[in-house]
Amino acid sequence: MLTAARLGAATLSAALLAGAAAAPALADTPSPTAPAPTAAAPSAAVPESLYGKGDPTYDGVWRQSLALTALASAKVVPADSAVSWLTGQQCADGGWPSYRADTAAACDPATEDSNATAVAIQALVALGGHQDPVDKGVQWLKANQNADGSWAYNPGSPGDANSTGLAVNALFATRTDPAAVAKAGRNAFDGLALFQLGCTAPADQRGAFAFQPDAAGALAANALATGQSALAAAGGKLPVVNANRSDAAPKALPCADGSTEKAVPRADSAEAVGAYLTAQLAAGGQHLTLSNPGAAPTPEYTATAWAALSLVQGGHPQQAGGAVDWLAKEGGAWTKGGTDASATATLLLVAQAAQRNPADFGGSDLVKQLTALGPAPKAVGASSSAAPAKPAKKDGGLSQYWLLGVGLLIGIGGGLVLSLQRKRGPKL
Repeated sequence: MLTAARLGAATLSAALLAGAAAAPALADTPSPTAPAPTAAAPSAAVPESLYGKGDPTYDGVWRQSLALTALASAKVVPADSAVSWLTGQQCADGGWPSYRADTAAACDPATEDSNATAVAIQALVALGGHQDPVDKGVQWLKANQNADGSWAYNPGSPGDANSTGLAVNALFATRTDPAAVAKAGRNAFDGLALFQLGCTAPADQRGAFAFQPDAAGALAANALATGQSALAAAGGKLPVVNANRSDAAPKALPCADGSTEKAVPRADSAEAVGAYLTAQLAAGGQHLTLSNPGAAPTPEYTATAWAALSLVQGGHPQQAGGAVDWLAKEGGAWTKGGTDASATATLLLVAQAAQRNPADFGGSDLVKQLTALGPAPKAVGASSSAAPAKPAKKDGGLSQYWLLGVGLLIGIGGGLVLSLQRKRGPKL
């Protein structure tokens, strides 16, 4: 059974990154709080209607949802089979598992996945026309909210920042007020606030999010948890299309000297995490970093991408710009040359949010790369880079053959005139 009793936040984040050295060449990225794949886990066949070629056991619904969301935003109408595969993964109670190999068999509720459910809801909203599965998905989220307002990866486990943030994203996507989604008097914003570091934390960690409290209840900043939770704190969803912007940098959490206030007020949450992310990106060469004991620091591509999305959503595209530039330059290693569906879709979402050209993002055409990883699309918008080149006009212009014929006639006519002049002799 897949449960939330899994690795610590830092170790887990390392296992999830598509750029990790141990990842297989065509592996796709599992959802943020998924249990780390094990060597003993059986390999599942990859359905033809699924984006990506890696084993879908831990991330089938996750990567399909990200791919459909990104392509819908790029004006690509996906194949019906790709959409029906996603809706067919939904369980009778409205939740989605990470991957459902046998859709004829009833779901085990304990293995249903809040991360998969949240991104599936956002994908179906972006596609439009799928209100019934969306409504059922939202009801599942409401039914499986913890008593403290948070969400766990699997129902019945302690909540975590990533799962809670994704659930809040889904609520925003469906225009459901997170403040009205509550258990035992604790709403979704209360649940998210459980993981944000406030004024009692060291100054350079205030505003960050922890994955989960440690055994003593203490919070430690986690890059992946912060990058993702920040989008929810800023009131965002996928795809990020926020046009609001502030030329000012995000405001650090205001803390009076000697403050004992642990919780971050809702009104300050987005700016506080935005200020933390801005400082971390600047200090890390415009990317977030994973540091494990005994290992060299490595770039956190997923966390950096979500940080960029979150800053744009928070109205700070200028502060996101450096991370977007870094992703454009280095993202090919993350997407494995455009063969990792989850990473490629996330990178496409970043390019779209930052209003960069997805057809030339660091030299890569992300729309074409992602489209090539799944079934042929049903339609492609004229503005999409995946649209085929328009054929040369045949009407209203001169074809090369017509011009050649005219040239031959002129040449023949000129020859006849010269011949006649020679026969007549010179004029006196």
